[in-house]
Amino acid sequence: MTNSPPLQDHSILETARRQVLEQGAGLAREQLLEVLRLPDEALPALLELAHHVRLRHCGEDVEVEGIISIKTGGCPEDCHFCSQSGLFDSPVRGVWLDIPELVKAAKETAATGATEFCIVAAVRGPDIKLMNQVKFAIDRIRQEVDINIACSLGMLTRRQVEQLAGWGVHRYNHNLETARSFFPQVVTTHTYEERLETCAMVKDAGMELCCGALIGMGETLEQRAELAAQLAALGPHEVPLNFLNPRPGTPLQDQPLMDGKDALRAIAAFRLAMPGTVLRYAGGRELTLGDLGTRQGLLGGINAVIVGNYLTTLGRPATADLNLLVDLNMPIKELQKTL
Repeated sequence: MTNSPPLQDHSILETARRQVLEQGAGLAREQLLEVLRLPDEALPALLELAHHVRLRHCGEDVEVEGIISIKTGGCPEDCHFCSQSGLFDSPVRGVWLDIPELVKAAKETAATGATEFCIVAAVRGPDIKLMNQVKFAIDRIRQEVDINIACSLGMLTRRQVEQLAGWGVHRYNHNLETARSFFPQVVTTHTYEERLETCAMVKDAGMELCCGALIGMGETLEQRAELAAQLAALGPHEVPLNFLNPRPGTPLQDQPLMDGKDALRAIAAFRLAMPGTVLRYAGGRELTLGDLGTRQGLLGGINAVIVGNYLTTLGRPATADLNLLVDLNMPIKELQKTL
């Protein structure tokens, strides 16, 4: 990135330098659209700026997380990207993990240096059985592993939010996935407002909100900018950034992979929208970005990584990501118990 073009060649970059880097104020929707429309020759300067924003407003540490599914498949919702929907003819079938397997996974996650372990379930929202199993799993994990515990269990009632907070859940994940204007083309069994309601209750209960994006589903650049601005307005602690990995049997199975340069522009745009937010590499980066793009993203605004496999797809080996962080001289965030 030593040969990056000067910022003054592209006025939005100069604006972002003053507004985001120096003042800490994220770019607005129309400004983000300008970023997403930057030509390829401006990409090195854009990534360099986003990296400096990350360093100034988040610090140099990178947060590492592992995830495990307590219940896979059989979900009643029709999220068009998801192979866990029971409404599609995908190869994923319903499976439950028992508590010893969850404890083992938490130990393996902690051994990588991760500070966060997320328990995920493919459900519209948790029933009593699932809530009881999650409570038991949290208790067992805490007895044997020193790691923060997060959950992603779909849409919640206020009582369920209060229960999870009372059990010491550190962070709750509930993704917006896409822009409000594009959401009805991706999900029809629940609304955007229902997702926002759960997010609001999570924040009200004092848990950190993890609320992410899945890009490359056919949305326009305008809708990509819309999503980044909507996430910024929501104010999540963390934003996992996923790139569509088209799954067999889903309505989006034939959607082409997102272009790697567009993905890097999106990473930088999300950082410039949310200068102080944890921006986490999540699913699909292996295919969309590859090894070189993964490195460029870490030098372009990313400051957190999910290591190992995802819920129904394979990720990069944890050692590959950890070695890359060492190579880039990026320290892994140490566990800090706050609850």
